[in-house]
Amino acid sequence: MTTVLDRITFDPAIMGGRACLRGLRIPVSVIVRQVAHGATVEDVLEGYPDLEREDVQQALEYAAWLTEEQVSGPSTPSRAIPR
Repeated sequence: MTTVLDRITFDPAIMGGRACLRGLRIPVSVIVRQVAHGATVEDVLEGYPDLEREDVQQALEYAAWLTEEQVSGPSTPSRAIPR
């Protein structure tokens, strides 16, 4: 299955080129972190009214792809993950 991530954008002039949603100043990492800490899609959409459900879905899909394709390292974390 191939997923199109057309809502994930990179622009050096926006958030230093970090992965954002649709060219908005909303980094993918912020959305993924909120969901990881228990926010529902509805919570995220309420907090970011410029976003759409598909934005949140693609943010999560992009994060999943990164961990599958890009990240390699020790089998156990060597440091705490900041919250």
